[in-house]
Amino acid sequence: MSANAILENVRRYRTIASLCRQTAAFRSAQKWTLLEQAYEWERRAISELEGYFAIAMADPVGISLPLRDVWQD
Repeated sequence: MSANAILENVRRYRTIASLCRQTAAFRSAQKWTLLEQAYEWERRAISELEGYFAIAMADPVGISLPLRDVWQD
């Protein structure tokens, strides 16, 4: 999976988590279920980011990842 695809997945997962939290604010009967779902989407996003950075650190000389230029001095 490409770096851009991973970052796009992270963006989508965090958007879904945000929608779950917003919905929980208005639906008190389902609040805890929605907050649990938000937590799971955030966990997926973190997992994707961990994989992204593991790849980035394994290839320190490559320039295949978009954030590579930010890290170099």
